[in-house]
Amino acid sequence: MPLLMDDPTNHLDLESITALNNGLINYKGSLLFTSHDHQFVHTIANRIIEITPKGILDKQMSYDEYLENDELKKQRQMMYQ
Repeated sequence: MPLLMDDPTNHLDLESITALNNGLINYKGSLLFTSHDHQFVHTIANRIIEITPKGILDKQMSYDEYLENDELKKQRQMMYQ
């Protein structure tokens, strides 16, 4: 069963975020979510889909790998110009 979550940690305290994080790490289904919480995205996501004004970037990697990849940085810059 797929889950769709929009900023699920916005109004949670640290203990609740940790519990949610641990539960989602163990979740075997598909999960599509948005979040502004770097740690949450880093520990949960294994695929990043970024919707830009000029198209979509879809990469199967961790969030930190996505942010640190120099080639992807150039692609993102071009897609926002």
